[in-house]
Order: sequence, then C-alpha cells, then structure tokens
Amino acid sequence: MASLNLCSSPIRTRPPLSDHRNHFSISNSLEFRNRVADFRSKSLNLALSTALALGLSLPINGIAEAKVGVNKPELLPKEFATVIDVAGFLSDGQEKRITKEIADLEKDTGYKLRVLAQNYPDTPGLAVKDFWAVDDRTIVFVADPTFGNILNFNVGATIDLDVPRSFWSRLAGKYGNMFYWKEKGEDASVEAAVMAISSCLREPVGPNNCSEVN
Repeated sequence: MASLNLCSSPIRTRPPLSDHRNHFSISNSLEFRNRVADFRSKSLNLALSTALALGLSLPINGIAEAKVGVNKPELLPKEFATVIDVAGFLSDGQEKRITKEIADLEKDTGYKLRVLAQNYPDTPGLAVKDFWAVDDRTIVFVADPTFGNILNFNVGATIDLDVPRSFWSRLAGKYGNMFYWKEKGEDASVEAAVMAISSCLREPVGPNNCSEVN
C-alpha cells in the first residue's frame, strides 16, 4: 500500500486488488512454509533423540521397535568422521568412496549426509547427535539389519520439505530389503543407498524430483 502524503493530497492510494491478493497469498504461503518447517524440525529432532537413544534411527516411514536405550560415546572415532562403521560392514575402499561422496555432496548442495553402520546394541547411539552436530540439513542414515530392513533414515526438516517422503520408503524397499542385503551383502546396500541419496539431493527441487531411486 502506498504511503499517504497529508501535505500533497487527501486521497489514499491503494494497490490493485489483484496485487493485494497476490501479496497476501505470497505472505501466507511463506508464513505457512516457515511454520511447517518449524513444526517438522521440532518433531524430527524429538524423533531423532528418541530413536538414537534406542540405538538406531527412526525410519521416516515407520516406528522403531522399543529397545533398551543406548548411548556409548566410547564407540565414536577419536577424530571426526562422516562414516562410522562399528559393525564392520564396509571395506576400507568402500568407506573412502562413501566418505568422498558425502564430502562432495555437502560441498555442492549444503546437505549433510552421515552414515552409521551398526548391529544393535553395539552402537554409539545418541552420542552421534552431538558428534555430528545434527541439524535441519542433516540426514542420519543408520544401516542396521536387526529389524529386517537394513536402511533407516532420520531426515532434517529442510530436507523433509525438499524431498518427497515416498523417496525414503522406496529407497528402503529397493536396497534395504532382506533379500537384497543377504544376497549382495550389507556393504552393497549401504553403498547403493548413499549413491541414490546423493543423486536425489542433486536434483532441482520440484514436483518430480527424486521420483526415481537410482
């Protein structure tokens, strides 16, 4: 709305109705998006804290089974690492490739992918949250065959807005099912999932992003 100049004119000017409605619509849309992001951030942070205390990630499309809480910081590496393989699923070469892919992804997109390979209850559990400084742009990927499907994900609120939730369930269905990892190995499941996540997060955000699991 234009400002009223009392010295030059007694007439209050106003923008066309369509402009006013567009401004109102945009403002409401931005406010709604911010509220959704804030709500999802609080919800997912609570889920992450609870799930990691149980020793595994809460799947975005399911609920973790109740287990005794785990918090073992002594199982964390002495130096920072984006891949923690306490289960020994990965070879040195695989761990290096995954670490490089994660570093390149973070540099190119700002998204932070973190991988924890574990066999519950042998896991650092909740301790990884502070170790990795988990935030709204972080994906915590926990590979654990304890519950059948080896792929579990916790997704930060910003990523949750950008990536369809169906992507994570399709990814788990393709590379995390018991038939896949028992035939090809836990390491193959982990590496394939990391590459699929990287491919998805590099796609432009839109109605069809991440529609395929590569």
